[in-house]
Amino acid sequence: MNKRYLDYLDQLEAEAIHIMREVAGQFQKPALLFSGGKDSITLVRLAEKAFRPGKFPFPLVHIDTGHNFPEAIQYRDELAERLGEKLVVRNVEDTIKKQNLSEPTGRYASRNGLQTYTLLETIEEFGFDCCIGGARRDEEKARAKERIFSVRDEFGQWDPKRQRPELWNTYNGRISLGENVRAFPISNWTELDVWNYIKREEISLPNIYFTHERECLIRDGKLMATSDFIYRDPEDEVVTRKVRFRTVGDMTCTAAVESVAYDIDTVIAEIIESKISERGATRIDDKLSETAMEDRKKGGYF
Repeated sequence: MNKRYLDYLDQLEAEAIHIMREVAGQFQKPALLFSGGKDSITLVRLAEKAFRPGKFPFPLVHIDTGHNFPEAIQYRDELAERLGEKLVVRNVEDTIKKQNLSEPTGRYASRNGLQTYTLLETIEEFGFDCCIGGARRDEEKARAKERIFSVRDEFGQWDPKRQRPELWNTYNGRISLGENVRAFPISNWTELDVWNYIKREEISLPNIYFTHERECLIRDGKLMATSDFIYRDPEDEVVTRKVRFRTVGDMTCTAAVESVAYDIDTVIAEIIESKISERGATRIDDKLSETAMEDRKKGGYF
C-alpha cells in the first residue's frame, strides 16, 4: 500500500483545520475576525476546507477604524460576497460617539487602540463566546506568550498568568459566564509559512502586498502612506517610492517597505532574506513602548 507523507504545509493546515473544528464543536457563537489582510484571508481558506460544502458556523467580523487601506476594504467586501458568508462590520467611529471617547491626536495619533472598545461592544451585541484571529507567535513577543485557546475575562482582559496547558493538541474551551476565548489556528505558522501556503493554494490578495508606486511620508525612518488621516509635521518629507506592505492594519500605524517584489515568488525570496519580523519592520504602534502590544492585549485587544 502506498503511503502518503504530509509535508510541513499539510501538517500546519491539518492542525489549523482541527482547531477550527474544535472551535465549532466547543462554542455556541463563534466569530472569525476578518480584516482583508493576508492572515485572515488564510483563515478563510482554512475555514472553506474545514466546513465546505456547508456554510461557515460563524460570521466574518471586521472592526473597522475608518482609517483602513481602501484596497483591503474592497477585497473584504468582494470576498464575503463571493463566499456568500455573513459579514458583520462595526465601526470605531460609532463607538467613539456612543462612548464619548477621546480620539488620539498628535504625531502618532491612531484609532488602532480604540478598536478594543468596538470589539468588546460587538462581542456583547452578538453574544460571541469565541473570536478566531490570525495572530501568529512569530509576529511579536506578547503574541508568542499566548495559547491557541486564549481565555479572556468578563471584561475582555488577557492575563498571561492564566494561560492553560495545551498538551497533545487538546484545547480547553470551558469558560465561565461572561468569559470569552480568542482562538488562533495559525499561531504556529510563520510569515514565510503563510506566503508559501498562499502560493500553493493560489489565493489572491489585495494588490498592496506587492510592489507598487506610492506617495509616502518619511517618519522616524519609516515610509507611511500619505492619507488625510495621518497627522503631518512640517518637517515630514513626502516622497514617491516603490513599496509594498508586509502587514495591513490601520493606515495611521502601518508602514510600507521599499521593495521590488512584484509577484509571490519575489515576495517569498524577500522574506527569506529579511532579518526583522513584519511587525518589527512596519508597525508604529508596537514601538510606542516595550510592552505596547501586551498592554493592549491585557485591555482586550485582538
